[in-house]
Amino acid sequence: MNVLTANDLISNSAALQAVSPVAKLAVFGDPVAHSKSPAMHNAALQALGVDASYVAVHVEPHQLESALRALPARGFLGANLTIPHKAAAFDIIDEVDESARELGVVNTILVDGDRLRGFNTDGPGLVRAIREQFSVDVKDLRILLFGAGGGAGRAIALQCAMENCQRLVLVNRTLEKAVALRDELAPRFHSDRLEGPVDRLEAIPHEIGPLRQQLDYVDLIINASSLGMKRSDPPILPASLLTPNLMVFDTVYASGDSRLLEDARSAGARAANGLAMLLHQGALSLEIWLNRTAPLTVMRRALEAAAKS
Repeated sequence: MNVLTANDLISNSAALQAVSPVAKLAVFGDPVAHSKSPAMHNAALQALGVDASYVAVHVEPHQLESALRALPARGFLGANLTIPHKAAAFDIIDEVDESARELGVVNTILVDGDRLRGFNTDGPGLVRAIREQFSVDVKDLRILLFGAGGGAGRAIALQCAMENCQRLVLVNRTLEKAVALRDELAPRFHSDRLEGPVDRLEAIPHEIGPLRQQLDYVDLIINASSLGMKRSDPPILPASLLTPNLMVFDTVYASGDSRLLEDARSAGARAANGLAMLLHQGALSLEIWLNRTAPLTVMRRALEAAAKS
């Protein structure tokens, strides 16, 4: 995959002009060469008969505003944002939808004339992925979430709260961040019904003792932390704590299973990686840009092929 630079976009370079079909959608990241989104979206654009390309653009943090403001001038329909730009873009763009405003982060930009409108499809993408992978709705689950300090974890936690999930346990290496998020979400978990043996909303440290105490009251484990992206990372959860009754969803989507997913499958638990979430958040982004139904089967096929390469 060829990766353009922010300067290519800003200056309308020969490299940008050489893209065929013409580049009208992009993903901004730092780094971005690993992204599977171009494969998925270009397959979708071709299937829909849209004469456009989706490109990866390496944008360093100090270039973000200039790169975003170049989108209308270059005829782009929109862009996706990945690490580390989701929060920074919030203060640059002209308008955000309600969900993105609550999160304080955006992952999807729509060009509307000269204005930039922001959305966040991470949370809704997760809900669709969980339903697809496990045949159950988030609202019916007791969930333990690793990486509840910000970024994707924050988006997922808010979406779980918005779905009125049965229970949510927030886990983070920096406990104070999980506690702050718990306090923010607390009004959404207020209920007049009698509480069970555990609270519906809790924040705990990333330590074996507290985790062991929670797992009897959990149906789904979600990893939204960066742990697991490298095989050398320490285990997120000791394999001995995983049991067949659990579902495990790892937002990491490196080629092959992460250690967490390997351990989950070995324990007899149902497990899925982050490709399904990437698929569904990407489909939602495409529908925002084109106002057309995304071709999920085509996108899934292209994404799975890219993940193996």
